[in-house]
Amino acid sequence: MNTNQQIYPNVKISEGGILGLFIIIGEPPRGAMPGEVETIIGSHCLIRSHTVIYAGNKIGDNFQTGHQVLVRESNTIGDNVSIGSHSIIEHHIEIGDNVRIHSNVFIPEFSLLEEGTWVGPNVVFTNARYPLSQNVKRELAGPRILRGAKIGANSTLLPGIVIGANALVGAGSVVLHDVPERAVVVGNPARIVNWLDNLDPYKFLINRKTDE
Repeated sequence: MNTNQQIYPNVKISEGGILGLFIIIGEPPRGAMPGEVETIIGSHCLIRSHTVIYAGNKIGDNFQTGHQVLVRESNTIGDNVSIGSHSIIEHHIEIGDNVRIHSNVFIPEFSLLEEGTWVGPNVVFTNARYPLSQNVKRELAGPRILRGAKIGANSTLLPGIVIGANALVGAGSVVLHDVPERAVVVGNPARIVNWLDNLDPYKFLINRKTDE
């Protein structure tokens, strides 16, 4: 192991991985001893410098991070997932296959990103409807981004909302309510302005929907 890396016990990284300098993998969460919780990363990962990955993550093949990414504990992350520089992935999050998360994104605990979702830079998810309220810890609920949905840059998503499959959230939107499947929403508060079927760049999705 490179002396400029900290790889804790009980970390399993499959073949073909590339690990940058000053990374930490298997950082024990609060209350756990080093190596107490298994960490699994699939084959051909590319983990760039100053990334920190806590223990208890189960990560698929071809995982890639930018620089200074933080991934907290107890997440399930699929194959071909990319997380951009300076992004923060909190704990107990599920990320499906082929998800792209750009730079400077914040995703809090109990969020879901299904297969093929796309999150632009500087997007903020939230999970506390009433911060500092008496039951806030028991009522945390992150957004649920369903398959193929796309979240434009600088958008903010409120706790517990559902972004429907293949929906498109325009840049800079503040999403207060659930977004229907294939809807296009923009604004603050976000409102429906179109449907994906009307946008030429997404016509290919019409056939996909029919096949399913």
